[in-house]
Amino acid sequence: MSNEYLKFDQTAEALLAKAKRDGAETMWDRKAAQKTQCGFGEAGVCCRICAMGPCRVSPVPGKGAERGICGANADTIVARNFARMVAGGTSAHSDHARDIVHAMHAAKAEGPFKIRDEAKLRRISAEWGIADADTKETYALAHELSEMALGEFGKPFGTQRFLKRAPQARQDIWKRENIEPRAIDMEVTTLMHSTHIGCASDYESLFRRGMRTGMSDGWGGSMIGTEFSDIMYGTPSAQASSSNLGVIDKDQVNILIHGHDPNLAEMIVLAAENPEMIELAKAKGAKGINIVGMCCTGNEMTMRHGIKIAGNFYQQELCIITGAIEAAVVDVQCIFPALPALAKKYHTRFISTSEKAKISGDMFIQFSEATGLENANEIVKIAVENFVNRDASKVEIPDLKSDTMVGYSVEAIIDHLDKVVNTNTSDPMGTVKPLTDVIYAGVIRGAAGVVGCNNPKVEHDYAHVTIIKELIKRDVICVVTGCAAQAAAKAGLLQLEAKELCGRGLKEVCERVNIPPVLHMGSCVDISRILHLVNLCADVKGIDPALLPVVGIAPEWMSEKAVSIANYVVGSGINTYLGVIPQVLGSPNFTKLLTEDCQEFLGAHFVFEKDPLVTVDKIMVDLEDKRTALGI
Repeated sequence: MSNEYLKFDQTAEALLAKAKRDGAETMWDRKAAQKTQCGFGEAGVCCRICAMGPCRVSPVPGKGAERGICGANADTIVARNFARMVAGGTSAHSDHARDIVHAMHAAKAEGPFKIRDEAKLRRISAEWGIADADTKETYALAHELSEMALGEFGKPFGTQRFLKRAPQARQDIWKRENIEPRAIDMEVTTLMHSTHIGCASDYESLFRRGMRTGMSDGWGGSMIGTEFSDIMYGTPSAQASSSNLGVIDKDQVNILIHGHDPNLAEMIVLAAENPEMIELAKAKGAKGINIVGMCCTGNEMTMRHGIKIAGNFYQQELCIITGAIEAAVVDVQCIFPALPALAKKYHTRFISTSEKAKISGDMFIQFSEATGLENANEIVKIAVENFVNRDASKVEIPDLKSDTMVGYSVEAIIDHLDKVVNTNTSDPMGTVKPLTDVIYAGVIRGAAGVVGCNNPKVEHDYAHVTIIKELIKRDVICVVTGCAAQAAAKAGLLQLEAKELCGRGLKEVCERVNIPPVLHMGSCVDISRILHLVNLCADVKGIDPALLPVVGIAPEWMSEKAVSIANYVVGSGINTYLGVIPQVLGSPNFTKLLTEDCQEFLGAHFVFEKDPLVTVDKIMVDLEDKRTALGI
């Protein structure tokens, strides 16, 4: 089953050939069955919002039907569809955060959910204005902070609390343009209302409402999800791990954890470390229990526990096709509905755990904060007892994995930077000033956040890895999250030795600070860490972050969450490069608004470019133009 989009992935060809022998269907079979995808949908000009339709209008002005039955033209339909993608993405990230906050509210000293970063608990509590945050009893404070956080989802008045982290210049832009996000649920609801039949038809108005909703994700739901996960499970620090399908162990019980919610995964890790469970595994003939991560659950677990990364979004099927996974345990988001049927081709037990992501054909075990460890013990026991059902003739594990360094939270980055602060000067400790200094000095030409998914429309991981390699060669430091982080990990770019691929300036920085040139900052909600880092750098110079030589890149994105992310990154003043063209080209006006016009009032814009090498060239022009404007 050769496919031009797989040639970059060294694990794929052999396992897809195995799938064919095993009679197992994969995403590539389904992609081939789709044949040519709908041109109207690709252009964003198909509307099915009301029962008078579906209506489709011509993506070519002056040719064919120009309006739907209600009179909506291409501008309205494209803007409405785009806005609904933002709403979907924002709701996913923010509901994730809500679950984290509920878990923190359930935390207690004697329970499985605990407060592991008390210092951050007190710091965030003080930031949010809680009195006596430095002296209150830990769990009383955690409960008070979690109740305050739950208010961020539904409070009737005010804006998101974390907005104050941005420099005043950026806050002023948000206020001027009326895109300061209010309560998260309010923004999603308002946007969905705006896209209802008979409501907003002005494409710029829809864009602005979508921008405000996306901002409630980045500066609300995602930032809450990140910071509260750190409070609950520990703020990541640099540590070693490994990645790719070679981390699956033929001699151990292999449990795949896949999805995005660290609540479940933390309990799975805790259950798997139980000596009684390990002894049971040995009694079944295994040497132990091996937890491997996929997608953002993998990122959450690797940066806090060093759990090995099996792969990213595309590899979820390949992981099961190895024939060595006893249980595939999922929570929410980016999970193929095809997995239960695929698991039945092997001995794998497919277990879903959330009513928000119940999948036909699964084994369902409802996970909750009240019974979390009990649920996890049940799941791990099912996996262990399934080891004896593994068919050795169906096992094929690629002998391919890479060492990697993970866990670069903002705090971890600052800790590394402190090691190069000259104590004989007035330079403060505990800041990002050394990073800002080397950017301003030209040692590093700029920074890029490379994020997002995989997409079968493009060659798997190729754009991620190519762009990163080309940027670090040009002295641009990269930070990565999500499936992009896992692509970089598999390519060896998260190793300290990757400094040898860098330009002279970045290589010197890596050697002095003892970091790889590509920093793993976590899962997709942890793009909020990148926002925080950029804004801290802007604060050092007292400028709007839009002036910094910094870009965002999503080379292989596919999910609604990525649309929400792109909106809040642009809304935060950072030009954002998309390697998969969003479904907007049916409206030249809306496309121009995204790629040109929004620069005038946001100080940033979207760039659509499929070719990774052309993308790098455009980015370098972008970064150098910003350096020139700053006079550096």
